[in-house]
Order: sequence, then C-alpha cells, then structure tokens
Amino acid sequence: MAELTITVKVSDTDQTVLKNDLLDIDAWVQEAMTGKINNCWKRMQTEWTDKLMNDESFTDSIPSNKADFVKLITARSDYKDRKARDEANKIG
Repeated sequence: MAELTITVKVSDTDQTVLKNDLLDIDAWVQEAMTGKINNCWKRMQTEWTDKLMNDESFTDSIPSNKADFVKLITARSDYKDRKARDEANKIG
C-alpha cells in the first residue's frame, strides 16, 4: 500500500475560528492523526494478540514490531478491515 496524502479544505471563516485557539492548524491536524493512529494500533494489537493466543492452530511467534505484526494479521483469512466488517454485518 502506498503512502496516503490527505487534503483538508478549510474555509477562510473556519481558519479564523481555528486560529483563535490553535497556533498552527497543520501541526494540530498532524498531531490529531498521530494520536488516532496510536489509538487504533493499540486496539488492533490488543484484539489480535488475544485472538492469536487463543487460536490453537497458530503456533508461530507473535512479531514484536508493528510492521511485521500488521503484515501477519492482514494476511490471515479471518482478517477483515472496518469496511468489510460493516458490510458483513449489514442486514438485508
């Protein structure tokens, strides 16, 4: 997967509102994304470490670094991202 660049459009009025509280809008957005990524990582790591430890068919070691852990999890047949989980849970 390639790196993702996200662009956020903020009107002049909203920029003025943000500048009332923030020193640097871009820095705040970057820090907010970093915080969200860290929280998602913690939840993913906790959820999947529990699943792997309770999976009798899984006998390999659990990677200690983030990149290898994510690669292992996303390669599993039982892995679904949020969109796939939501679609699987739709009624109708």
